[in-house]
Amino acid sequence: MTGENKHPAPTPATTSPWVVDVARELLRRPGQMKLLQRDVPAPEGFGLDMIGVPVGAPIHLDLRLESVMEGVLASGTVDTDVTGECSRCLEPFTEHVGVELTELYAYPDSVTDETADSDEVSRIVDERIDLEPAVRDAVLLELPVTPLCREDCAGVVSPDPEAWAFVPAGEARETIDPRWAALQEKYGGTGRNEN
Repeated sequence: MTGENKHPAPTPATTSPWVVDVARELLRRPGQMKLLQRDVPAPEGFGLDMIGVPVGAPIHLDLRLESVMEGVLASGTVDTDVTGECSRCLEPFTEHVGVELTELYAYPDSVTDETADSDEVSRIVDERIDLEPAVRDAVLLELPVTPLCREDCAGVVSPDPEAWAFVPAGEARETIDPRWAALQEKYGGTGRNEN
């Protein structure tokens, strides 16, 4: 089936700020370049369980789009602020994230298109490129799975900080679950296995 696109991709929405028309300036013109600087609002899904870009928050794109033999190469930086919940103290925090982006958008009939699986390379569809999936992947790879508000975060603050001062050095203090308190009173001991 010569001439048919082996890996059809969904047509990007023409009104999306993530979509760039490359027909006039870049398509099939190796060596041509276009600078792209814009702020786009974050859609849903730009985050992990405990950290991410809030929906609607600006994501700044500073990219260079270059026409190459196999398609259009997008490279540059992506900057945004993320909000999260510290995995130690559970307090909310905000921090800046900056990532490098390099993504090739292959022509429908290029060697890259013919030899790569559908999820291995981005593609030019209807003379447009959709930057959102590549930017999303780059930002998500930069986010920590267990975020911290700061590296030396001590964790949750005890509601009774003075009580911990009386624990002898080298011993651990245990908090007894109130549901087991009656058993401790009846049988005594610490509730630990003492062999």
